[in-house]
Amino acid sequence: MAEQSDLEDFEAGQGTSTDRVMAEEIPAKASRDKKAEKQVEKAVEASQKNVVTREKPIGEGAETLKGPIGLDIGTSHIIVAQNKQRDIHLTRELNAFFTVPVSKFSRQILNQKEINYYELEDQFYVIGYSSQNFANMFNMNTRRPMYQGVLSSIENEGIGIIQAILKTLIEKPKQFGETLCFGVPGDPIDRPGTVIYHESMLKRVIGSLGYTPLSVNEGMAIVLSELSQDDFTGIGISMGGGMCNVCLSYLSFPVITYSIQMAGDYIDLMVEKAVGEPATKVKEIKEETLDLSAAPKDRVGTALHIFYDELIQKLLESLQRVLSSSDKIPKISTPIPIVLSGGTAMPNGCREKFRTMLKNVSLPLEISDVRLAEDPLTTTAKGALIMAMTETG
Repeated sequence: MAEQSDLEDFEAGQGTSTDRVMAEEIPAKASRDKKAEKQVEKAVEASQKNVVTREKPIGEGAETLKGPIGLDIGTSHIIVAQNKQRDIHLTRELNAFFTVPVSKFSRQILNQKEINYYELEDQFYVIGYSSQNFANMFNMNTRRPMYQGVLSSIENEGIGIIQAILKTLIEKPKQFGETLCFGVPGDPIDRPGTVIYHESMLKRVIGSLGYTPLSVNEGMAIVLSELSQDDFTGIGISMGGGMCNVCLSYLSFPVITYSIQMAGDYIDLMVEKAVGEPATKVKEIKEETLDLSAAPKDRVGTALHIFYDELIQKLLESLQRVLSSSDKIPKISTPIPIVLSGGTAMPNGCREKFRTMLKNVSLPLEISDVRLAEDPLTTTAKGALIMAMTETG
């Protein structure tokens, strides 16, 4: 009896094992909750900062960046984002190249003009914005290391081109292992599994530069950048060069992500086939003078209107099909916004055309409005930076 009494006294003093585990978990959970709150606060604060954007001048050297970095490696552009006190600074470079035969004279000219290039076998690879100038001079198209949103399978030097362009934008970090978050597309609905190789190769390149790579879905990056006032709830759509990426987010959780491999490049190539204008020049017209709210004035303009209609229709049909067939749709009591981003969404009248054509599809969610991102070309990089900032410290 004495032994039983001693045991009871001991258990009374120690409590059950479940009690002890619960006592240990409560402060741990509180710590996690507090950290999560700080991450949300940091994301909201970063999303509301002023954005300063610039194209990388030809001949300018790479920057040594400090702190977390955001990166958008898109089919058309590579954009680097960093947090600088009150502002977010973004630098943009063309993700393209053009090859010319090696010669002593050409090397001298390239060096004198401070044009970014590298030599491989018997070719000079001119990279970035300079490649577009060369392509226009020869009335040809630039080549891309990426196709339809992922690494091109026909460009053997694709990953080398991307690495070379990155080295013109960023030096190795001041502190080894700084977090660098980059956007990755959602799996194409008609070609699942194609993103894995792309993402893994980019992680290797980023790691080789001394950064710790972290990926975020491109559509989710749009939500992080633009929907802080909506509790990070809504649909982010990135209309890029090679893909249209879609993410349905609920309270910052990416519920559904996917992509279609049809975007700005498709429009350029189809217009080239229709009217015979080089795709590189079509792209310039599309980005500089196209107005989708006004009647077209020539054959190129007419073709651009036709293929924009086709792209938006395909995108909306995919949105209806994916959302209607999913069992993951959360019960959201209030209408949610759609945010359009990416270079293909930039022409005047694109948002209005999307909004008008949206009325012809039936979605399982009510849409409050269709918005255009504050700076459509750099939204993914900004969202990636926000993700990097919330995951650091």
